Amino acid sequence: MSIKKTLVLFVFISFLYSCESKEYTAKIPQIIPIPNSKTINQGYFLLENSIGISYDDTFKISGDFLRKYLQQQNHITITNDNNIQLLLDDTIKNPEGYKLDIQPDNIIISAKTDQGAFYAVQTLRQLLPAEFENGSISAENNFSIPCITIIDAPQFKYRGMHLDVARHTFSVEFIKQYIDAIAMLKMNTFHWHLTDDQGWRIEIKKYPKLQEIAAYRNETLIGHYSDQPHQFDGKRYGEFYTQEQVKAIVAYAKSQHITIIPEIEMPGHAQAAISAYPNLGCTGKQIDVAQKWGVFDHIYCSKDETFEFLEDVLDEVVALFPSEYIHIGGDEAPKTNWKTCEQCQNRIKTEGLKDEHELQNYFITRIEKYLNLKGKQIIGWDEILEGGLAPNATVMSWRGTKGAVEAAQQKHHVIMTPTSHCYFDYYQSTNTNEPTAIGGFLPLEKVYDFKPIPSGLTTEEQQYILGAQGNLWTEYIPTEDQVEYMIFPRILAMSEVVWSKNENKNYSNFVKRVEHFNTRLDVLDINYANHLYEIEGELISEDNKNNYKLSTIFNDKTIYYTLDESPVNLFSHRYTKPIPITKSTNIKAAVFDTEKRLGSIFFETIQYHKAVGKTITINKTPHKSYSGSGPEGLINGISGSDSRYGDKEWLGFWEEDLEIVIDLGEEMAINSIETRFYNGQGQWIYAPKNIRAYFDDGSSAKINFSESDDLLITAKFVNNNGLIKGLKTRYIKLKIPNYGTIPDDKQGAGQKAWTFIDEIIIN
Repeated sequence: MSIKKTLVLFVFISFLYSCESKEYTAKIPQIIPIPNSKTINQGYFLLENSIGISYDDTFKISGDFLRKYLQQQNHITITNDNNIQLLLDDTIKNPEGYKLDIQPDNIIISAKTDQGAFYAVQTLRQLLPAEFENGSISAENNFSIPCITIIDAPQFKYRGMHLDVARHTFSVEFIKQYIDAIAMLKMNTFHWHLTDDQGWRIEIKKYPKLQEIAAYRNETLIGHYSDQPHQFDGKRYGEFYTQEQVKAIVAYAKSQHITIIPEIEMPGHAQAAISAYPNLGCTGKQIDVAQKWGVFDHIYCSKDETFEFLEDVLDEVVALFPSEYIHIGGDEAPKTNWKTCEQCQNRIKTEGLKDEHELQNYFITRIEKYLNLKGKQIIGWDEILEGGLAPNATVMSWRGTKGAVEAAQQKHHVIMTPTSHCYFDYYQSTNTNEPTAIGGFLPLEKVYDFKPIPSGLTTEEQQYILGAQGNLWTEYIPTEDQVEYMIFPRILAMSEVVWSKNENKNYSNFVKRVEHFNTRLDVLDINYANHLYEIEGELISEDNKNNYKLSTIFNDKTIYYTLDESPVNLFSHRYTKPIPITKSTNIKAAVFDTEKRLGSIFFETIQYHKAVGKTITINKTPHKSYSGSGPEGLINGISGSDSRYGDKEWLGFWEEDLEIVIDLGEEMAINSIETRFYNGQGQWIYAPKNIRAYFDDGSSAKINFSESDDLLITAKFVNNNGLIKGLKTRYIKLKIPNYGTIPDDKQGAGQKAWTFIDEIIIN
């Protein structure tokens, strides 16, 4: 369901400012993001049916916000009393900080700015029952909140969420609801990705073909990009936001203290614009708006005509968005057409540039100078570092932290949004029934563990890290319902990453607060992914024994399991210690409270083979984003997903040739060796061209792979495939060369490929 308008706030029903004599037991506040400091005092504030709010023009947005919401409640009477006071306090250092003091007879919000007061209101909202969100609280009920003092301020200046509307677009009403969600969690920036190869989504009056042609594609890819052959739905798709709609959304965001940063992609991701105006490209040929996902060679040409177009576009964009920043993209711009374009090559010569990378720097710098003249600064993805960084640019670091460190060391501002922790279009669970996603694996805990300050920076350089944001790219997210599912609850974790101090954070405590917060999302009719009650499983190998460990984050819940075909229920085996594994085993388990099952059923199949629990070494370290269960995960008897490379069983390596050695502990007869490789070429993942095995007696075996579009490539050595019959060996060495450079006609052309390997099964 949609993020309802009622997200727009809370009910402070009728505060009767008297402290009754009966004893009150204060509940521990369940606030997200967790405040810096909170002190629970004696007493409580009783809520009845009338309330007075006092504030001056300093707090107009936060005060009006509160008043408007309260007036929507039929049983609320607004009076002229001072039950809730919003007061100016210039001693508060952080302009977004606040003090919330709930006393028996009044509530005092102190802040240096209206924005700080607004965040105090968001905190106060979470101290009330979730039913207040939609007015379903009975007017006959009285409620109390504990007397508490909260002193709070954000850790980072920039706290953002991104939404891509180029791949799939969403209603104006939903965009406002998305802004509501950001504001509720004390974030302050909405990064609105408006243009890409698959669609141009903002009205530009001077160039009507952007609305007539670039805003629509003829059809859309069905299924995942890695599915072969590609299939399409045959349906025209698209729309755009008029300038009047944009103005309304910008005004609405301002009423929530949200800054909107628009993104107009350049020089890459320009195929939609070039489809409308072919002269903007290097070839001048008519092309279509892209109908599938990925990176395309049709990027803006560097001729003056292109810059005139972009300056005209930016003139209209600047007039619509009062934000300090305009995001100009700058990522994934293949130089293929530039290399053969006479005008681009002439530009390189006349400007004294070294190559096409410096031409991109020229392109970005020229746009930056123009926007600087308009009083704006640019943000670009970390590719804008290539060929030199534009003088005043802010870098949005998405390909890890290397770009962030480089930019900060050059004294440029940085916003952290690495794929490893911030891409909410990645899978958030290993459940097979998860909706199709682009790939990867980003569970809630990993988002929560994100530390925006990269290592390797001095104290001075750390000051250039402005903050972080969560990104939602919508190639595989066609509905508003699914947008919500993908961001909640990971947005809750991100809000705490950018707001709360590290010393106040604790994941076990956080998930309990998420469990509590979910009741609020239910009332708000927000669709969220609830993976809190999922089980983690791990094979533990010690002293030549293998045991399977089950765990849940909640210590007040119980795991029940079965090892047969019987259903998992309260009469199944109660899990108290790791399960011995001596043969191939199927495990089913689930988390229960005292009455019912809470989460989905956990399934694990353990294929017991000769290498399970033995010793394995790899000459290279798996990439930190795809380290799975480590090298031991390749011989734990558990195979990875058939459709995803990002779970904890697949290991990912970038650019590297692998040498894997398995020590069986003693000489054994070997009849077969089997493994498999992920071959998701749309994600730059390629099976190797061959694999070779070596044994103690000096013999070896080799398997060559032919080019294939299959998603999974299996390698199996058996007696009739290179293995000597009756082979005995203690050590098995596998050499797996990286595929090499991705071909020109493929996604990621010119880049080195990834290698992903699954369980190595030895029988």
